[in-house]
Amino acid sequence: MLKTRIIPTLLWKNIGLVKGIGFDSWRIVGTVLPAIKVYNTRQVDELIIVDILATRENSELDLRALEDFSAECFVPLTVGGGIKNIDDVRKILCAGADKVCINSALFETPELVSEIAKKFGTQCVVGSIDAKKVNGKYECFSHSGTKSTGKEVVEWAKYLESLGAGEILITSIEKDGTMEGYDLELIKKVTEAVKIPVIASGGAGNYEDMYNALDKAKASAVAAASIFHFTQQTPLEAKRYLSSKGIAVRKG
Repeated sequence: MLKTRIIPTLLWKNIGLVKGIGFDSWRIVGTVLPAIKVYNTRQVDELIIVDILATRENSELDLRALEDFSAECFVPLTVGGGIKNIDDVRKILCAGADKVCINSALFETPELVSEIAKKFGTQCVVGSIDAKKVNGKYECFSHSGTKSTGKEVVEWAKYLESLGAGEILITSIEKDGTMEGYDLELIKKVTEAVKIPVIASGGAGNYEDMYNALDKAKASAVAAASIFHFTQQTPLEAKRYLSSKGIAVRKG
């Protein structure tokens, strides 16, 4: 049986960590290296770090900073932001990342998924989907949730899987940062459409929210940020709660 993963998400902006609501990430909540060091001690399964300015500003991810982050990170590290081509992926992996998480570039060059899968393996590429309901249907957005793509979420997820994506990270823009629970309808639509693991993101406020995403919506893993930044809840306690509810988790 595959075991559930608890994955803190770190939104990296300039030199700091930020968080907000609905992808409006303005509140500074710390810096990256101390956060990584804390998570090393809290039995997380993986970490996701996303440079939220790189794509918006068409800039390159700071590889020197990433090298510093990865040197201190003792769990698998997924990195996203500003990735446009296979050379960007190579540089990020060489800087210490284990996987790359890509969203915006895939709407222009979806074949990048296949290139990464062929060169580095399917386990290396996470297809990121940021979604919002538009006229009653879930639509994909790019550039940190600022640009509508016109792509329907389920069809896009199936397409990314067919190209070789190893996982899907599905984030609800409307739930992001609210701590009101994941969008279970959105997550379930994706999990029912693909066979690869689906990481639920956007809205976790307590351990029960995580349980619902896993049990009701059938996610393979849960990503979260605000719950760990703004409350006393921890990844280890999340695992204990989920285990008590019959969810298989990775032991520290």
